[in-house]
Amino acid sequence: MLRKIITIDQEKCNGCGLCVQACHEQAIGIADGKAVLLRDDYCDGLGDCLPVCPADAISFEVREAAAYDEAAVLANKTGQKTVGCPGTQAQQLQPPHSAPAEIFQTSQLQQWPVQIKLVNPHAAYLQNSRLLIAADCTAFAYGDFHRKFIKNHITLIGCPKLDNEDYSRKLTEILLANDVKSVTVVRMEVPCCGGIEQAVKTALQQSGRLIPWQVVTISTDGQILEEIS
Repeated sequence: MLRKIITIDQEKCNGCGLCVQACHEQAIGIADGKAVLLRDDYCDGLGDCLPVCPADAISFEVREAAAYDEAAVLANKTGQKTVGCPGTQAQQLQPPHSAPAEIFQTSQLQQWPVQIKLVNPHAAYLQNSRLLIAADCTAFAYGDFHRKFIKNHITLIGCPKLDNEDYSRKLTEILLANDVKSVTVVRMEVPCCGGIEQAVKTALQQSGRLIPWQVVTISTDGQILEEIS
């Protein structure tokens, strides 16, 4: 049948996962760091996901699509153990029994503030810096975060899921205004965290600067899963 249904612009989508939570029918999921419509018959066409998208990546289109199937939606909800973004799933973690005490004794932070939205792009400490751009949760998940990541870096943090901001604009300003030597992105494994990685990629592209950069992914139990340069 011909009906109104959502469409998701994969170029604009930053993978934040807010639309996943907003969709009461669970018609949207995350695949390869991007939001996708899982099944046409799960989408009721009301568009609760549209206003929560910070990247304006979701819109309506009229096309041939299966009719909305409320029974299928209810059956799907009943069969699922978790609802919404996988990053909100409750987990109990088992910390190691012991760790070298000296790891946690000295802060390696070199500047303040650290929140991306509060940093002045023209702050003197940004000139000739090595930037660490990290998702908020990473420092809590990875026990040796100060020594491994913050040391010898200027640290900028944020949460793409909770901050209603486009980080790429501020980060582009920073890259244009300063001679940045390198950029390290540290994110969690959850799909929602893809937003901070995407913001950095966008900023690097918009600045036109050839800057060495890498992405490190941390698991929810505090392990380094992947390092991509």
